[in-house]
Amino acid sequence: MSRASRDEGFVEFVQARRTHLRRIAYAVCGDWHRADDLTQTALTKLYVAWPRVSRDGREEAYVRTIIVRADIDEHRRPWRRESVGLPDAERAGREPLPVEDRSALFDALQALPPMQRKVVVLRHWLGLSVAETAQELRISQGTVKSHSHRGLESLRGVLSEERH
Repeated sequence: MSRASRDEGFVEFVQARRTHLRRIAYAVCGDWHRADDLTQTALTKLYVAWPRVSRDGREEAYVRTIIVRADIDEHRRPWRRESVGLPDAERAGREPLPVEDRSALFDALQALPPMQRKVVVLRHWLGLSVAETAQELRISQGTVKSHSHRGLESLRGVLSEERH
């Protein structure tokens, strides 16, 4: 594969999927600025692996995995353990979402613990199977099921409270 055709295929993929991948990153991390960083990290790593990944047609799964793992890695960094500012302050930089329900769902999703949020996004927003979710997060299928159940119960509780 020539470098020109490699770059052309990569650019086409990025133009077609960047917005979708950014939304996935936002759903995983809950912050648009971090979502941009995660998306950029994922696309950089995809570019390096593009010849191998594009042959198999696994581009999107590869990028999704990188987004989730990069977010997990970021949470493990020591400086992420320190909290700056007020804990209940509204997050700056959020883009307004067009639909009220969607906004409420994203807010409720961000209230979930990080691993529950990742499981719910992968399982119920992206439609991955239990096995695929377990493989992407490197956890057992039983853990996926329990995180999914707890996450959905929390979302139901928060969203039903908002409707009343």
